[in-house]
Amino acid sequence: MTNYDGDQIEIPGTLPMLPVRDIVVFPYMIIPLFVGRDTSIRSVEEALEKTDRLIFLSSQKNIADEQPTPEGIFEVGTIAMIMRMRPLPDGRVKILTQGLCRARVKTYKKTNPFYEVEVERLDDCITDKKTESEALMRTIREQIERLMSLGKSMAPDLMMVLEDIQDPSRYADLVTSNLSLKVNQAQAVLETQDAFEKLKRVSDFVSKELEVLSIQAKIRSQTKDEITKTQKEYFLREQIKQIKNELGDGQDPKGEELAELREKIARSNMPSHAETETLKQLHRLERMHPESSEASMLRTYVEWMIDTPWGKTSVDNLDLVHAQNILDDDHYKLEKVKDRILDFLAVRKLKSDMKGPILCLSGPPGVGKTSLGKSIARALGREFVRISLGGVKDEAEIRGHRRTYVGAMPGRIVQGLKQAGTNNPVFVLDELDKLGSDFKGDPSAALLEVLDPEQNYAFRDHYLNVAIDLRNVMFIATCNVLENIPAPLRDRMEIIQLSGYTQEEKYFISKKYLIPKQTEENGLKEKHIEFTHEAVESMIQNYTREAGLRNLERIVGTVARKTARRVAEGFDGTTLITPALVTKYLGPAVYIREDEQQKDEVGVATGLAWTSVGGEILYVETAMTRGKGNMVLTGQLGDVMRESGQAALGLIRSRSTDFGISLDTLSETDLHVHFPQGAIPKDGPSAGITMATAIISRLTGIPIRKDVAMTGEITLTGRVLPIGGLKEKALAAMRHGIKTIVIPYNNKKDLEDIPQEFRDELEFVPVKTLDEVLKVALVQKIVPISRKAGSGATSGASAEQKTTQKKGRKPLAASEPAVAKSARKAS
Repeated sequence: MTNYDGDQIEIPGTLPMLPVRDIVVFPYMIIPLFVGRDTSIRSVEEALEKTDRLIFLSSQKNIADEQPTPEGIFEVGTIAMIMRMRPLPDGRVKILTQGLCRARVKTYKKTNPFYEVEVERLDDCITDKKTESEALMRTIREQIERLMSLGKSMAPDLMMVLEDIQDPSRYADLVTSNLSLKVNQAQAVLETQDAFEKLKRVSDFVSKELEVLSIQAKIRSQTKDEITKTQKEYFLREQIKQIKNELGDGQDPKGEELAELREKIARSNMPSHAETETLKQLHRLERMHPESSEASMLRTYVEWMIDTPWGKTSVDNLDLVHAQNILDDDHYKLEKVKDRILDFLAVRKLKSDMKGPILCLSGPPGVGKTSLGKSIARALGREFVRISLGGVKDEAEIRGHRRTYVGAMPGRIVQGLKQAGTNNPVFVLDELDKLGSDFKGDPSAALLEVLDPEQNYAFRDHYLNVAIDLRNVMFIATCNVLENIPAPLRDRMEIIQLSGYTQEEKYFISKKYLIPKQTEENGLKEKHIEFTHEAVESMIQNYTREAGLRNLERIVGTVARKTARRVAEGFDGTTLITPALVTKYLGPAVYIREDEQQKDEVGVATGLAWTSVGGEILYVETAMTRGKGNMVLTGQLGDVMRESGQAALGLIRSRSTDFGISLDTLSETDLHVHFPQGAIPKDGPSAGITMATAIISRLTGIPIRKDVAMTGEITLTGRVLPIGGLKEKALAAMRHGIKTIVIPYNNKKDLEDIPQEFRDELEFVPVKTLDEVLKVALVQKIVPISRKAGSGATSGASAEQKTTQKKGRKPLAASEPAVAKSARKAS
């Protein structure tokens, strides 16, 4: 055996072995190798210590294996001579090797600290097919020339070297080492014993490489005029795709994805019009480049169409007793809403294809409107979806954006259906009265279609652009102020008013719901805390002023946290919450109730007002001074309330003699009507009869009963018109110890809203005219002026007034202050 220099070399039977990671070394090839593993460096050092510098090179089966075992190394390799070795700065060494001959591993003599193997030399590859081999060598040479013409990178002098080689085996080895084949493919060439078979195998590899390069050239020629950054990625992907297809192991991921989408469309139970549109867009997607922006948009659209629950419907639980129990467990009172839900279930039980109701729960904050929607969904066995409409100003929030916009998405209705996963959820439209509008459109106008049972069977979202049936959805809207909702939208909903809770109702809810909930949330047990009746009432009266329960729950939570702190500090007994302890934990009372009147007073009447947090009493105070018949209204009153005061004064002037008041008194007296708590805005017509009664009392000097409260709108003819919020006003009067309430006659129907136990404690006096009001409110009957002349009665005018009239002087208004009388006399 000779080396590169022509020297004779004797091959020993035992050699150090170097596992080669990612190439196959062939005989007669000179190739550099980088050695980095410790065992491999020791093998190189062992070979260099010998005079022949021989080493056995064999390829690893797995190139990722850092410490290959004998089973992970091919048996057939190449015996090579290390021609040169140079250490590198990073600790590796670079060696230049020359392949000498093929050999096979017989046994492993040593595996540590380096591999040492016993090898046997394999005979040179020969063949008896000389002519066929020569023809195959020429064919391979032509193929190599075509490869180089198509851009294949090879050694520049390869063709010249191939011209000089006549040995078929060496010819095959040289071509293989320049083809950059995979390790398994090159190893197969190395292990082939017959030279002609080796040439055939190499010819096959060259032919495949030639086909791949031809396809690559074809793709390059088609796209060379329109190469961009995105198209470059497409070009590379197409190359990989074509190569895989030609090699027989290619798969089309886009085709798989589209097939999966098509299968999902078939399973989604879409209506025919929706399925037609979806398949149309899917067909467009098939013809597009997968990385284009429009393809991404179409893919998203198809996915939204698939995820929309077209045919998925949850089964309603039609057990009325079960629904009643759930509603009662979750909420106290609220009978109207509960009855409406039970009515729906009853009809649903009799008629399966009925439309879902569209309700609007209107009431002050914290009374349980939103949580009631969750209870309804639980009672029906439906999914629950809530969207908050507070501050929404864009119509697209409801109808969705058109797909022409970047980042377009469906509206909240479709998003809610996808979230629910069914086409019949309980859909709560929270804070409907907080909708806004601007140049982007009016969302409330878009809701007209959603909340109209005659239209929402074909609701069209701008993004999906197909009709969606919303008839099975139970829509429940919530609001605080019904007047803020546009009239056309109000007309489409069934409105259920939820009034604030009374003090007694708050006490019951606190004991049954709030206290157990806060006890559990703050890590306490029932044995750790106990609330007295007086403590709960103190928290309700002195620390909250609301129609709902949110602040009360916070107050209860604060007391529970203070108790939890005591328990954490080591106290293991029961903390009894008393009013004194409430004051200690929460500080001084935040709200102090209006003082009750101590006696019947002239010119001071008790009115009733409705607020968003419940009812309140409203004192109306009057005073009069000498003047020109003017009236001043103070107390931060709105326009409607001021006009109501003017109407009351107009009525009194037109019928002054009936009320025992002379026209001279009215023309020479200035009136001042004041509503205390001037920092609080007040408005509305319901204080009309209260102002009229207070003015008449002041002008006649007849006191008003302190135990009578009143509410009602007054007209210039003396009629009393109905008002709203009677329940809240009546409960406010009861809290202040007032037992008699004057109400408009037409409000008698509203007494049914007041619980029977409260109606039994109050006396309601329905009235039609102001005269009936005065009979109840004043401590004595008014005597008209026409009857005073002959009777000498003093009702409505003092003896001093009569003496003054006899002397020819102008009468002084009743109840005029003493200072005013003295001044009059002095003049």
